[in-house]
Amino acid sequence: MQLVDSFVRNPVKVTVGVLLVTLFGLVALLRMPMQLTPEVETPTVSIETRWPGASPQEIEQEIIVEQEEQLKGVEGATKLSSESSDSVGKITIEFAVGTDMDQAILKVNSRLQQVREYPEEADQPVLTTSDAAARAIAWFILSALPPTHERIEQFTSEHPELSTQMARIQSTDNSGLMMLRLRNLAVEHPEVTELLPPAELEIPKLRRFAEDEIEARFERVTGVSQSNVIGGLEDEMQVVVNLEQLAARQLTLTEVRDVLRSQNRDTSAGNLDDGKRRYVFRALNQFRTPQQVENQLLAVRDGRPIYVRDVATVELGYKKAEGLVRRFGDDSIAINCERAGGANVIDVMAGLRAACEEVNRDILHPRGLMLTQVYDETDYINSSVDLVQQNILIGGALTMIVLMVFLHMGVPTLLSIPLILATALASVYISPWIFVLCLALVIGAGFAFARGALVVGLAIPVSIVGTFLILGGLGRSLNVISLAGLAFAVGMLVDNAVVVLENIYRRYSMGEDPFTAAVRGTQEVWGAVVSSTLTTIAVFLPVVFMEEEAGQLFRDIAIAITAAVGLSLVVSVTLIPTAAARLFRRRAADDLPELGSAEAPQTTSKVAQAFNRFGARFGGLIVGINDIIQRSYTLQVATVCLLVGLAVGVSYLLWPRVEYLPNGNRNLVMGIVIPPPGYNIDKLMALGEKVEGKLQPYWDIDKDTDLSQLDGPAIQDFFFVVRGRQVFMGVRAKDPLKSAELVPVIQKAVGGMPDTFAIAKQTSLFERGLTAGRTVDVEIVGPDIDRLVAVGGQVFAKTLGTIPGSEPVIPGAQAQPAPPSLGLPSPEVHIEPKLIHSAEMEMSATDIGFAVDTIIDGAYVSDYFLGGKKIDLTVMAGDAFNKSTGNLASAPIAVPSGQLVSLDALADVSISSGPEQINHRERQRAVTIQVTPPPNVALEDAMSLIDTQIVQPIRESGQLDGGYRIALAGTADKLSQAWKALRFNVLLAVIITYLLMAALFESWMYPLVIILSVPLGAAGGVIGLAILNLFILQPLDVLTMLGFVVLIGTVVNNPILIVHQTLNHMRFDEMAPREAILESVRTRIRPIFMTTTTTVLGLAPLVLFPGAGSELYRGLGSVVLGGLVVSTIFTLVFVPTLLRLALEMFGGVKIPHEHHAWEHETADDTVIDPAPSPLGVG
Repeated sequence: MQLVDSFVRNPVKVTVGVLLVTLFGLVALLRMPMQLTPEVETPTVSIETRWPGASPQEIEQEIIVEQEEQLKGVEGATKLSSESSDSVGKITIEFAVGTDMDQAILKVNSRLQQVREYPEEADQPVLTTSDAAARAIAWFILSALPPTHERIEQFTSEHPELSTQMARIQSTDNSGLMMLRLRNLAVEHPEVTELLPPAELEIPKLRRFAEDEIEARFERVTGVSQSNVIGGLEDEMQVVVNLEQLAARQLTLTEVRDVLRSQNRDTSAGNLDDGKRRYVFRALNQFRTPQQVENQLLAVRDGRPIYVRDVATVELGYKKAEGLVRRFGDDSIAINCERAGGANVIDVMAGLRAACEEVNRDILHPRGLMLTQVYDETDYINSSVDLVQQNILIGGALTMIVLMVFLHMGVPTLLSIPLILATALASVYISPWIFVLCLALVIGAGFAFARGALVVGLAIPVSIVGTFLILGGLGRSLNVISLAGLAFAVGMLVDNAVVVLENIYRRYSMGEDPFTAAVRGTQEVWGAVVSSTLTTIAVFLPVVFMEEEAGQLFRDIAIAITAAVGLSLVVSVTLIPTAAARLFRRRAADDLPELGSAEAPQTTSKVAQAFNRFGARFGGLIVGINDIIQRSYTLQVATVCLLVGLAVGVSYLLWPRVEYLPNGNRNLVMGIVIPPPGYNIDKLMALGEKVEGKLQPYWDIDKDTDLSQLDGPAIQDFFFVVRGRQVFMGVRAKDPLKSAELVPVIQKAVGGMPDTFAIAKQTSLFERGLTAGRTVDVEIVGPDIDRLVAVGGQVFAKTLGTIPGSEPVIPGAQAQPAPPSLGLPSPEVHIEPKLIHSAEMEMSATDIGFAVDTIIDGAYVSDYFLGGKKIDLTVMAGDAFNKSTGNLASAPIAVPSGQLVSLDALADVSISSGPEQINHRERQRAVTIQVTPPPNVALEDAMSLIDTQIVQPIRESGQLDGGYRIALAGTADKLSQAWKALRFNVLLAVIITYLLMAALFESWMYPLVIILSVPLGAAGGVIGLAILNLFILQPLDVLTMLGFVVLIGTVVNNPILIVHQTLNHMRFDEMAPREAILESVRTRIRPIFMTTTTTVLGLAPLVLFPGAGSELYRGLGSVVLGGLVVSTIFTLVFVPTLLRLALEMFGGVKIPHEHHAWEHETADDTVIDPAPSPLGVG
């Protein structure tokens, strides 16, 4: 180990190395993308095929079945599912985690090319891949610009009688609420209308403007992958046909369609060289103006041309609304933005805010409009990251305090501790910059009287900053999970440094000069420190290679901890001896305590003497207990059996039920209302307005409103979107930490509506989609849709207890069926041609269908370019006959003979029904009931209840005979997979740890003694989690399970220390087993408690400090905290007793006597007793 000598004697090189690591670490920190969580996803490919006007059955039979037939054998696919609904079919293929999505999409595309043909009117399939970043990080609302405060004050001075009402309007800082109050006041006082936007300003008609100006601007922001406009009305160029005029000229709607389609195109006509120029010829007739459409020639009758303008008018209009957005009673347009993969969300959001300000200033405000941001993901990210950073700072400060107490106890230390602690807390609650003062106090105290603590403390900042370099090099992001890993590691970072420094102190106290003590002290323990660090790191190896979703989360925290602990090892054998050699003053040996010794140091400080007397008495108590137990074989067996039994019993009794991933506490709660099939958009808007009214007491509040009268927190923002077949609403709380309390409020507001399904939930951090998250999916698969719906209805009814006389299987649970209607038919109007009559009129079934389409919706015929953007060119026949189904039969149809005949003369018109949506799972029809248990019911319990009380009785009843099956899927399925993988990895971690210790001890027996201490740590972890649940609900989710993996690598360190030191005494001091064990316990108590205390206090803030993001790592921290505390206390009795039994049982086993690097003799042939064994504190 001449390296150590070269390090100590070349301090500039060491310093440069540290500075370079720090510099590059800071550069990596600034360049690393900051996200809320690691990008967790299941790789998927989605195929969407649109067929306008097609029913779900037609989509299923003509498109989905054909595509599934080709996609069934795609390599690497794990799940194939599909949805067939009105006009669109969607197939989703899930792949194994880690699949190369570029190759996957190529394979899917090549399979789709083998589909023989699609219906003529169907579009080509569109393929998309999943992206963990494809979730909106920001939502904006486009609305009318409210009046300025100056304008309101001017109005108030002109109408003093309204001063009270105007003061209340001005008091709100929410522009949407201000406009609502103005509109309400204008109903009673029309003069207030002058403050409102002009009546001709209709926000829904500004969709194209929003796409051209706002969406385009947002998509130019660096890091934004896509921006979407939701709500509003889409432009279309409408050709409104007068059917009487059309029939009088012996024309049909089909002929109008054919002319417009064929004429609306530009055609390349070649090129010609003329002299030195080359001319490109183009035949131009693509429609560019409404007049050009009107001037198209339809036919020539009796020598007279008939133009479109003769039978129709052409005008710019709007399609029927498909989605509307409403915020605080006002129709609006919503715009969201999605982050590109790998982009720094903080930088992206800063760019979006700047773009929003620019659009408002330059484009919207002059038009009387404004863009308001209603959701910002970085609010939660900043709060979460700030909290973890605060925990790291406080943990570091507490660690330094512990080092000062153990290494430099005295009056100066006691005076410094309150100041260090006060400034650390002030940096959390007042200003982060105050931590600079805390750091100055620590450094000042270090140079003044606590040089040992200062040297050890160097390991913390260097290791943490160096970890950023490793994380950046591995392409990881800076997120709450990786930062939590660093916070966990803070207390562990000083363990190696303590071991090295303590050995240096021991040699220094023997009279060696600082340089010699630094080199020899480090050389003695470096090998053991390396071995100890490897045992801590090794347990994370299986975790890093987990491929499940949970494994993707574990990877960040595992890499952060292993990188930090690994760097602390490097720091302990390079920087620590180099700094110690220069910070230690040349003093007499008797002026220094022998750190790690159980004997009280010779010091004049009464405080230090009292502290050391207490330590000696406590150590004597532990040694005395062990002495009594060591005297009797029966007591030894009883002690081991009692402690193991207690550990197993406590773990069994207190073991909580298992959960999947934590939901987080994002400030966004969703409510979803799914009405019966067939509800039109007006009825859906009415449902949304009803919920809006129910929630008004929560959002229409003032600063002086008494919130205690409400049964939930105040609402900061509220909006709802009517889209497709449902009403979706988003709600944010004024207090972000209370957003979860809004769930029952929303649930109460959306529930209770007749014949509707309603669900309310807080958005999850790790799941995508409106209905994803913490759910148990009950999937029923089989051939007949009616039978599937019947079984699905039973599951739904039993879950919610809607059957008269029954109780819900899971009280408080919410359930949602897919398809949403669950057997309730969607109303349809069937038009069946009368073959003879239609043939006589020269009308085919296609002609009749097109004619009806023009009457009902307007039929798409071609594209029209408006301002460079493509919109639909639509032929329609007015709105006289599309108001109700009763008028349709009498709707006039122009036939080639020039007559106008009613539709019922050509076809039978009947009202019928059909399925609203048809789902497939693995190419078979399926119905899914998605159950969301309440927060107080663990997912594992919900799965068990559903399986035993619903699924099993259905299986036993014989209802699934004939090719039907029922299974639990969704998050429940992922939980089962993650739990199996984690159990295997825990076992693998135990085996790896055992094998490493076997190699270290050159024995198979002693590692077995050490590994049997793991149950004590596991029991402590369970106890820690149980104590946490007394104060706050914390289930055993898969992130919390990782705490037990961490315990394997940390709990064994103290037993290693005792066993290793016992063997040293027996080998070098020729002690009997009993004396060797008692002496090792006596001399190792101090370093054991020192390193355990630094680790415990380093991670304590993660458990004790609530806030945004703490729900992700709080459970993990409580497991590690409880495990370390309990195992440390009981290991001092359990391990010595078990070791004595092992030595007696294998009394003939020869103890190895070879020399190790850290057990060599000194130059004067005096055997050096190793410093407090580093094997226990890595």
